[in-house]
Order: sequence, then structure tokens, then C-alpha cells
Amino acid sequence: MVLGKQFRIYHKTDQNNVYSVLLENKNDRSETLLFESGAIGLLTAQEIESVKPLYKILVDVYGCLGVLSLNLGDNRNYLYLVCVSSCVSIGKIQNSEIFCINETIFIPLHSFQSDLDRIQDVRKILNSSSFYFAWTTNVTASSNVRNNLPKFDLTLCCQRSERTSVTDNRFFWNRMLFLHFRSFNVNTDRWLLKTICGSVNINTVYVAHQQAKACLISRMSCERAGTRFNVRGVNDFGHVANFVETEQVIFMDDKISSYLLIRGSIPLFWEQTGVQVGTHKLKLSRGNEISHPAFERHLAQILHLYGDQVIINLVGNKESEFMIGSTYKAHHKSSRFQNDIAYVAFDYHHYCSRGREENLTSILKEKVKRQLESFGFYYFLPNENQKNLQKGTFRINCIDCLDRTNRVQTFFGLEILHKQLKTLALDEKSTIVGRFFEVFKNMWQVNGDQISRIYAGTGALEGKSKLRDGTLSVARTIQNNLLDNSKQEAFDILLTGKPLLADFNEKFRSLLPNQYFHLPSKILLSICDRHFEFTKIDRLIVAVGTWNVNGGKHFNSIIYKKTDPLSDWLLDANKSKTNSVNLLDLSLDQSLGEIETNSPDLFAIGFEEIVDLSAQNIVATSTTNQKEWLTELQKTLSRNETYTLVTCVQLVGVCLFLFVKPKHARFIRDVCTDSVKTGFGGAAGNKGGVGIRLRLYNTSLCFVCSHFAAGQSQINERNSDFKEISRKIFNSIGNNLYSHDYVFWCGDFNYRIDLPIDEVKKLINEKNFTQLLESDQLKCQQREGNVFRNYLEGEIDFAPTYKYDVNSYDYDTSEKSRIPAWTDRILFRKFHPTRLSEKESNQLDYGEIIFYGRAELKTSDHRPVIAEFNIDILQVNNERLLKTFREVIENYGPLDATVLIQESNTKTSNQFESKYIDEMLRKLNDEIGQIILARFHNGFMHITFKDSQTALKLYEQKIIKVLDKEYDVRLKSPNWTELIEEEMYYGIPNSVPILDGTYELNIDTLDHYDVPRVISPDNSMDDLTDPVSNVVPASIPLRPSPPPIIQAIPNNDSNKISTFQTKPVRPAPPVPKQPEKSNQIGQIVNGGLDFINGSGTKNGSICQSNNKDTQKFVPYSKESQDEDVEEEEEAEYEDDDDDDDDDDYTTGSLPPPSLPPPPIMPIISNSFNSLNQSNQVSNNHSHPPQIPERPPPIIPRRNDKKSN
Repeated sequence: MVLGKQFRIYHKTDQNNVYSVLLENKNDRSETLLFESGAIGLLTAQEIESVKPLYKILVDVYGCLGVLSLNLGDNRNYLYLVCVSSCVSIGKIQNSEIFCINETIFIPLHSFQSDLDRIQDVRKILNSSSFYFAWTTNVTASSNVRNNLPKFDLTLCCQRSERTSVTDNRFFWNRMLFLHFRSFNVNTDRWLLKTICGSVNINTVYVAHQQAKACLISRMSCERAGTRFNVRGVNDFGHVANFVETEQVIFMDDKISSYLLIRGSIPLFWEQTGVQVGTHKLKLSRGNEISHPAFERHLAQILHLYGDQVIINLVGNKESEFMIGSTYKAHHKSSRFQNDIAYVAFDYHHYCSRGREENLTSILKEKVKRQLESFGFYYFLPNENQKNLQKGTFRINCIDCLDRTNRVQTFFGLEILHKQLKTLALDEKSTIVGRFFEVFKNMWQVNGDQISRIYAGTGALEGKSKLRDGTLSVARTIQNNLLDNSKQEAFDILLTGKPLLADFNEKFRSLLPNQYFHLPSKILLSICDRHFEFTKIDRLIVAVGTWNVNGGKHFNSIIYKKTDPLSDWLLDANKSKTNSVNLLDLSLDQSLGEIETNSPDLFAIGFEEIVDLSAQNIVATSTTNQKEWLTELQKTLSRNETYTLVTCVQLVGVCLFLFVKPKHARFIRDVCTDSVKTGFGGAAGNKGGVGIRLRLYNTSLCFVCSHFAAGQSQINERNSDFKEISRKIFNSIGNNLYSHDYVFWCGDFNYRIDLPIDEVKKLINEKNFTQLLESDQLKCQQREGNVFRNYLEGEIDFAPTYKYDVNSYDYDTSEKSRIPAWTDRILFRKFHPTRLSEKESNQLDYGEIIFYGRAELKTSDHRPVIAEFNIDILQVNNERLLKTFREVIENYGPLDATVLIQESNTKTSNQFESKYIDEMLRKLNDEIGQIILARFHNGFMHITFKDSQTALKLYEQKIIKVLDKEYDVRLKSPNWTELIEEEMYYGIPNSVPILDGTYELNIDTLDHYDVPRVISPDNSMDDLTDPVSNVVPASIPLRPSPPPIIQAIPNNDSNKISTFQTKPVRPAPPVPKQPEKSNQIGQIVNGGLDFINGSGTKNGSICQSNNKDTQKFVPYSKESQDEDVEEEEEAEYEDDDDDDDDDDYTTGSLPPPSLPPPPIMPIISNSFNSLNQSNQVSNNHSHPPQIPERPPPIIPRRNDKKSN
């Protein structure tokens, strides 16, 4: 039976302006769905005939995808019925036909239009020809026996479908559209279609009198869906962007042969933002150790779901691709899975430039030959009673997992195709084999285009036509920078039903797992209100520091080195205060008054004027100082115990670092940074603020560092800066500053003291800080409620921190002679109760301020300030959470809010008279709650209320009396708790492994989890202003030389050869010496091809001098250097048409097999890497450049004219 427009939609608006819609299946009119006032009713054929004349035909459609529930944060849900209005058949698989959706229609289930722009964006995604569904004809019992085949499920690969028939939620893209139907207990198998996103290609290949179906099916995961510049890398749950499972399958009668490959973004936290044309600005957004738990979650998932794994990393050795690829390898070497998962680094652009893909066979295939054979592929031959299971997959990635990845997957697919054809006995004739290869080659190309359009917005770059690839690169840039934001929000709405703007979104995410989020807001609020029942409280010490460093990196000064002041400030400042009474105890619980002597769990360290506030730095901020401060901070903080970087953020001169003890690393989630400019009316970043937010265990923390407007009298400007930062920071991600549990705010606020300078100095000498604070601008503005309302600050018993003569204990002695002031401050605020006593008393327990003071560092005109806080942190007990959840839904009532009413002691169906009906509706509406739908069906009166608890309230009465009659009350869905729990499963990962007994590990449940130290490359390739780190020896060619035509005659010196040749050519590079084995974890190798297996062996060589700061390279002759320069210029010219980061450039030709691979360099550091690159480095020196020595430290001079 051919699929036609089998569904008809009717609509009407009645006299009370109530809009209703009917959904009718023209092939089966026994039941019809009624949508009215947010409810769904099931009408019988008899009922529909009586009401159909009141409705008008709206449209005929092919099928229905569900109901989109759009929550815009105004406590109302806007419902849209999503239907397929145009589709095209791709082909038939077994007893099902596969269709591609071309056009959808969104029918509002309310009488007014709302937010059409957002709906149109969602509609564009569904209309992108990237969504597919399978349609199976309703077969009779006899034909079903004859076919003996289940309904085809596009979300399941052939091997997995043998083990389960449950739809895989990873690839079930419209699963959230099913929820509204399930709430009213509607059979979704009858009314709705299940869709996947990706690519489906089906071709018929004729084999004599038989037909074989050649299929290529790519299933894109919706666990981390989005566009290229908005969704990169991994998330906290181990899900990666652009994860695609591709299945190459052949159906031949009842024979099946299938082969799986997977792809996915590099499983680290990294991003690429901003308008970029032809550049490679990649940035790691978290520290290595903080990224490692998510990295291991991802590896654990693919090992469990797909069996044995080989990682094939195709990123290149140019610019920031080298950095992220090397960091990837460092994480693999530090992982507990390094012996279970092999790692292959294959620089595709280096080895397969100019279409020379024969090296995939000669090099890459040889490296994975053993796994290619052992993994095998799936086939099932029922007549021969033969079956084989695929035992592992290749996980292939480049930067975007698009063009390069598709070419390598094509190679592996065609390699296995030989064996698939042989298994199916289809390899006997070369013509048949040729047909299959031609068909699959074309399908792989179409597959790459389709995946690229979903993720990048354009087709794949083929590398054959530079004009076409250049055009696509420009199109990608426009798409990524102008259109992706609205497209990303549309993905979020489709998959969650919300654009993440709900008022309580932050609290929900802190306390509840993801599968709870789609439940009604009232249920979520009820659970969160009772969080005291399923959470326990731990204490956490948070240290926050701030320092205006006057534009320098002063740890290079002689004075600084003598006194080692960083540790005096960050580690030892509060030791002199241990026995002092200077403690502000804000705890409501007297038992918490005892001071914790443990070291801080978190360090938030803010700097102001980390660079000079020059016009050049305001336009293009340098990150050199940031990196050097980071190194010093890491070294200082880890003096007694280890701290690891969470992340850092910089806005011109304002910079904020966040460090944490490694034991907390796996419990950190949702790290995000933001910045707000306030200088020159918000146009410049010379003044402004930066923020870092995160979720630690089940508490959300936000840290803000800011630099407000300067000047003695600019109070209003400073107040305005505070309000602007408070309003804007983190607002772009659907949250706000006040949605967090705690906010810590530090910085140079520039609030002054409104007293004459002589009086201020006199009071300072007398240590009469109480009188000084009465004139402190910040305290005055805070009392008036203008700034920092409800923020708390520790007791100030230290002298003003500004303004000093540099390297002196004297306040400003310059001509301006600024009045001393407490410009550098730290405040904090708590927003939500953590204890039941707080809720009952309506008074928050802020915990303790352990210490608040300054340190005597004289290298700036400011003194640094630090504060330590002891706060409550919540941890959820999952068993108690489940218990609370079940109690809440039992009291909530059925989601359909429908009761059935029947006259007591009667079984007749005509017991409802008009006067009883009118009186009953009036009574229920007045005494019980608002009725939104009432109808009659099978002798019962069906009444649907607006609220589920109203229906439960009526049900608990059991009997209602209307006039002189009594009526029994029952629920339409008495098992509503089971239905609500069933809805939760739509949000729970339910994927079944392709094999029995695969390795499964949940690191979150481990009693002990040690985060390893991940050592990644020091050269981040993003600061080309540094002459030391970016000079590349001219002896390293961009591509290997061709084999020289020479006759070598050895002489007495074994290190020299005599050559005879007809013309000068570049000699082959000498074989570098093998390095000694390194004991350091995560050693990074910069080579075109690198393979690491369980033993950590690798190909390539290292040439390194004894000096740790330099590498030793063997230079070529002057002639060869000239050829190098010419070839490099040619290679760079070839790269000009290419896109910004994926498959869009060529690094050089492949070395002949007889030559060794290019030299490789170990670059090891423990610093955090920011991968911003803006220039190219050319090699045009005849000799390796000499790395200059570090200049002697300079004692900073006092600048009397500097303004704050």
C-alpha cells in the first residue's frame, strides 16, 4: 500500500472563543483525536459523526510527529501539532518504506499566534531534508506470518535490533513531541511517526534475477545536538557534538550484512567563536584535569555500546589543530582506558594531499590491520544458519568530523565491502562487484554532504575543486557567524520544548537529573521545595582574592623574588589571624561557629590591569600576561597540595582564574564564562567585569571580578557599572546572576572615602577604621540600596589598599596625591536556603567569613586582598530523591486531569438528563475547579480539569450528589504514577550494546577516583608576539623531500657521503636519533602519523638537545633551504582557498615510503592552553634561529601620572 495523505485535520472556534482541532486517520475512522484547551480526547466513530459538521477541513497530511510544547517562561505552554505535509520516498527496506521529510506544518492548538519566529526556526530544521521516518503498511495476520518481520526501526542498527526492539533514544529526535500524547494515554504507535536525523541512502542493485538493497544509514545523536560554532567537543555527561553512527548494510532476500563506523567531536572542552575567515582560532575552555572525567565518561560509553575501539585522529600538525590533537593524545595516555583503546594520529592533509589517498592503504590500513580483521562485521545468513557479530568500531574524527572524516570512513567502508560481498556470495562476477562499489562510493559522498549540511550549513568539501571548496568555505563562514545562533535555539526547543528561559531553570538543573526536566513545572517545583529531604550538607571553603597589578607581571621583579609574595597573599595571609577574634560568624547554627582550619577547596583569583590599558590592548587583548600569571599561580597554590585550573576568562585588563582541588573535579559541571564591557558606554573593555559560573555537586556558584569607573566623584558611574554587569552577565545563556546559589564578587570597585586626605591619613595612623568606613562610598551606597543589596562583606580592620607608591609603604606622594581608599573589595551573597531552618525562619544562613584581609605586596600601587568563606554545599542522595519524586506524583494526580462520572447503581447509558448535566458542570466548576472539556463516551461523562490536582481532589470524594441523584467518580488513568515514570524514560539513555558482556563503567559511582595529571603541550600556538615560542627552525620542512637521485659512495668518515648527480636536488633528511624513553605522562609527539596501543609505543623520532628549553635540529644545506622556502610558499598558496578549521587546507605531499616520517617534537608542559592563532610561520632561515635568553628582571618604576 502506497503512503498517501492519510491524516485529515479539522478545526473550529466556538462562540466562547475556544479553539479545537480534530485529527482523523482516513484509513481507520474508528477513533479520532480531539485537541481542545490543552487536552486530548479520544472520540469514537459515533461521536465524531455528530460533531464533524461543526468543523472545517484545515489540511491533509502524510503523518503526525507529535505536539511541540513551547514554554516561554510566562507560565504558559503554547502547543503546536507538528505534521508532515510533504515527503519523498527513499526506498524500501524489508517490509518498510523509508521517507525523507521535505516540509512540515505547525498547527497551533490555541486561538492566537505566539512567537512565530521561533516556530519558523524549528520548522526550518525539520524541513531541511535531514529527517527520515519508516512507514510500515498494516499487514494482515496471514501476511504477517508470511513476512515474519517486525516493523523496521530506523534508530536501531541491524546488530542491535537483534538484541532489542526498544527505540534508541540517542537517535529518536522527536521523542519529546510524544510526551503530550503519553500524558493523555494515547497510543503513539498508532498516531505518530518516529524520526531520525542524519542521512539515509538506498539503492537497488540487480544480481541476476534477484534484487539486493544497498543502504547507507547515518544516525546523528541528539544528546549534544547543535551547530558547528555553538556546540563543540564534549559535555559533562560524556556526549560529544556531531556524534554519528553510520551503518553500511546490504539486504539480500533474508540475508543481511552490516558494518558500523562512528564519528564524533574530540571529547574535550573546547570552542571556536567569533567571526573567522580562513583562521584556526580554537580554544580549550577548561583545564586539563577538569576535562578528564568527561573524557573518560565518553570512552566508557563507546566501549560499552560498541565493543573494542580504535581512535583515529585526523587533525593536522598546523597551528591550533596540533595543540588540540596533542592534548587529545595526552588525555588518552593518562586515561584508565589507554590499554583498552588504541590511538592512531594520522595527519590526513599531510599524507593524503592532492588526492593521494593511496596512503590510506599503505600507511593507515597497515597500522590498524589487526583491528580491521578482528573487529569484523555483522552478517546473518538464515538458510546457512550462519551469523557473525561485529566486535568493535573505529571512532574517527577530525576537527568538525565532516570532510576528512567522511573520506576515511569511505575508505574503511569500501575495504569491508569486499568481505561483505564475499560473505553474501556476490563477488563471483566483477561486473556485480563494480556495481556495488560504484553505488556505495556515490552514497558515501551524498552521506558526507548531508552530515555537513546539518552541522555546518553547507555541503562537504571534496578537495577536488578549489573553486567549489572555496565557495563552500565562504558559505560556511556566513552560516556559522550570522545564522547559527537562531538555529541552535531551534535545536534546543525541538529537543527540550524550552529555550531554557524558565525562572527556576538553574535550581532544577542543580538538583534534578536531566530526565526530570520535561515534567510539568508544578511537579518540579514541588520536588525542589522538598530538597531538604533528599540532600545532605557538606561544608566547603572558598578563597577569593583580588589585586590590581598596575599593568605588570611583577613576579619577574627582584623584590618579588626575594619575598615570594604570592604565597604570602594566597596561602599565608590568614595564618597571622588564626588566633585573632577577627571573625565574622554569620551562621544561624551555633555549632558551625568553630573555625575550619582546612585549606580552601576553591580559589577564585581576580586581577585588574593585568595588561596596560592602552588603546592597542583594548582593541586586541594580549594573553601573554595571563599565561605567565597562570603558571605562577599554579606553582604557588600547589606548594602544599595540588590545585588544578577549572578555567580562566579575560576582558582586556580584568582577568579571573578559578582553581579547585582535584578530588572535586568529577563533580564539577556546567562551567561557563562571560564578560561585560562598561568602558565608554559599554563599547570598550577597559572597564567592565568577567564571570565564571559552575555547578559543584548540587550547588551553583558564580564568581565575578570587575573594574569600575575611576575618579573620586564618579559614584553614579560606578553604580551604573555594577547594575550593567549584574543585568547582562550570563544573561545570554538563559540564566542571570541571581539564579545561582552563591555569588562571590571581587575587584577594584574604585569607591573612595569622602574625607580630606589629611584626616584620612590621621585616622589610618590611629587605626580608626570604623570612622573611616562611615565615609566609605561603597558602604554609603550599599546602605541606600543602590548597589550590592543583600551582599555581605567581612569586617574591615586593615588599612586602605589604594594608592601607594610602588615598592613603598607610603601612600601616594605624587602631585595628584590621591586620597587613600578601600578600592579593592570582596563581597558575597547567598540566594537560596540550604537548610530547612532557613526556609522556616525566612532567614538565610550565610556560613562563616573565616578571614578578610590584605597582603603587603609592594610591586603595585594597590595592595592585594583575600577572603575565605565557609559555606554550605548540597549533595543529592538519589535513593531519597526517587522516594520524594514518587510521593510528589502520587499527590499530583493524573496528567490528563480527567475523571469519569456515572450515575450510582445503574448500568444504563441514558442516565444523563440536561438539567443534571447543567447542574453538575456548574457545581464542579464552582466548588472543585475549572473544567476545560466535557463529553460523553461509553455511558460515562468525561470531565477534564485544568489542573491534575483538581481531578484528584474530586476522585477522593468518590461520590458527588447532584440534585436528587448520586454519581460515582473514577479516574480515567488510575495508574497515573506509572505513566509519569514511563514519560521519564524518554529522557533516560536506553541504548543497548551491540554485544553481550561489554565493559561498562560509571566513574561517578566509584568510591575513589584519582584525576591524573594531564600534561599537554606548552606551545599553544596562539601568541605569535613571543619570539621564543614561535620561531620554527628552518630545517623542518613543511613537507618531506622527494627521493633524491643519487649514488652514495661512503668514505672514511661514516657521517659524510659523496654524491654524484646530474643536477642539484634536496637530499633526504637524516634519520634523527631515537630519544630516551620518557617517564612523563602524556608526552606529546608532533608527527604526521602516530600510533599508540596498550603499551604506549609510537612511530616517529625525537631530536632534542640537553637544554630543556630548545630542540636540536639538523639543518639542510643552503640550496635545500631555498627549495624549502619555495615549497612552503607553494603550500601556503594552496591553503588560501580553504575553510577555517576542517579539511580546508593542504600541508604538503606524502613522503615516499622509503623515507622516515617527518621529525617529531616532544613539547611538554602543565599549563592551561588557550588556542588562539592568527598568523602563519614561515621557515626562511638558513640556520636554526638562536633562542634568546630571558632578559634580566626589571624593577618597575613609579609612575606618578598613572590614573586608576
